[in-house]
Amino acid sequence: MFLNFTVSIPRLKGKISRQGTKSGTYIHYVLERSYDPKKKHTVPKRVLIGKCVGETETMVPNENFLVFFPDAVLPEVRESARRCSTLMAGSYIVIANIVQTYGLGKMLQKHFLDRAGLVLDLAAYMIIEERNQGQYYPDYAYRHPLFSKDMRIASDAAISNFLANVSPDQISGFLNDWNAKRDHRSRIYISYDSTNKNCQAGDVDFVEFGKAKVDQGCPIFNLAVAYDKTNQVPLFYECYPGSINDVSQFKFLVDKAIAYNYKRIGFIIDRGYFCKINIDYMDANNFEFIMMVKGCKALVAELVDRLHGTFENRVDASLREHCISGTTEKMKLFPEDSRERYFHVFFNPMKMATERRDIENALTQMQKNFDQWVGREVEFGSPHTDYFQCHYDEKGRFLFAEEKKSIIEHAYSRCGYFCIITSEKMSARDAYLQYRGRDASEKLFSADKSFLGSKSMRVHSAEAVRAKIFIEFIALIIRQRLYNLLKDEMLRLPTKRNYMTVPAAIRELEKIELVRINDGRYQLDHAITRTQEIILKSFGMTKDKVMSQAAAISAALAGKKDSMEDVEDLEPIGEEENEDAEA
Repeated sequence: MFLNFTVSIPRLKGKISRQGTKSGTYIHYVLERSYDPKKKHTVPKRVLIGKCVGETETMVPNENFLVFFPDAVLPEVRESARRCSTLMAGSYIVIANIVQTYGLGKMLQKHFLDRAGLVLDLAAYMIIEERNQGQYYPDYAYRHPLFSKDMRIASDAAISNFLANVSPDQISGFLNDWNAKRDHRSRIYISYDSTNKNCQAGDVDFVEFGKAKVDQGCPIFNLAVAYDKTNQVPLFYECYPGSINDVSQFKFLVDKAIAYNYKRIGFIIDRGYFCKINIDYMDANNFEFIMMVKGCKALVAELVDRLHGTFENRVDASLREHCISGTTEKMKLFPEDSRERYFHVFFNPMKMATERRDIENALTQMQKNFDQWVGREVEFGSPHTDYFQCHYDEKGRFLFAEEKKSIIEHAYSRCGYFCIITSEKMSARDAYLQYRGRDASEKLFSADKSFLGSKSMRVHSAEAVRAKIFIEFIALIIRQRLYNLLKDEMLRLPTKRNYMTVPAAIRELEKIELVRINDGRYQLDHAITRTQEIILKSFGMTKDKVMSQAAAISAALAGKKDSMEDVEDLEPIGEEENEDAEA
């Protein structure tokens, strides 16, 4: 990505090369030179750092330039940073309230000093614009109020320079403070889930080829987030190499929870983290767990077969509001276990229909595959041979496939069943509701990829990748609060409103605009609509509150008050953070 300013071409003998093309002259930085015995001459290893401007000794740099020339003097503020005459302020005002409620401004200032505002600006940009590409941020900043001092618009260079220089101490310092203020007294359940992101960055130590969930074949890294399901807030995250699987990483999550002084906790995890070592480790630390296991897995298949037909139609087993039935059995998870666990087996008739259809479609496709190989030499493997008996002639040519009816019927009988295993005693209903709350952590990743624009990383150094992940975490904290408050308000409304989702609410709030008048000050362009009032009510805000914040924004733009101070002066929504929350 080329940046939107120019710099002098570095004068380093033997380290700068030029490559002329039809589209212009490109400037490369030579990393090293090595002798190629086949070509019988030295071959330079180089990276692109910029594009020459005409016949001058200046160039438009890219992000690689910032990596190899970190001490270069760069413009800090975007040129022509005159602010738009119409500012979209509604979303900013709501986000500012959440920032104040959590004390994020002061917490970030402690570790990032005068760049705390930029962290919040970039987080707000990810939420509002649903993207994370740095080159578009100045345009966003041109049209929105900002948290940065005097609401100054940072240039591409300033942003890139900031990302490249965020230190691990700054990130860990914030996470330590953030978790110190969380609930350490009450029993909480931590939902833990991971995803992977592709990354085209150059020299990033934790980017490796691994088992990608999407975009197979791309270098990836793994990102895992621990989410307090009880209080509905992200706690911390982990970033680790793409080649490490979820099972082996789980122990380190437990260790991190211990390091943050969480004691009375349970973990809500899916089958991707299941193994005896992890179960034993949670037991050793006196942590409880709630874990999903599919009904077709060998671990619970026998139990599902045994319970089949015994509870599905019982009134006392019905979770009527969820259209499922459930029952509980107490048994050992492993033969050598010293304690028994609680196996909650559920039947979902809608899930049964879906899974049955999937099996039918798979069988149909297998039969088509068989038909294509009649009379030819071929050897079928799983899953074909799991469900069909293959017949051949004396010369080894395939003749036909016969369905294994008993096995297929057995597969049918297991459709619609799933199992949740808990370490502590609870009813099937409680186990289901607790695990169902894990949906919140899954929504975090949905928000991360769909609504923060961060399916992949577009930066070019390990430091910048880590900084961007940290800012995404700040954005997730804020967005999850938006989601929770909108969801709670929607439940109180007599009818479902399609504008009570985070993306729809932001689109509506963006219509609350400030316009510049003759003396250079800004004021609200029009009255708050009824729809906007309902959305604002979710966040404990009124029309009068919006007007007062509009006046504060105008004052900040006029240079009469620092915008970060404005944020800290906002009245909190909901319950204030407990400064003495740590046990």
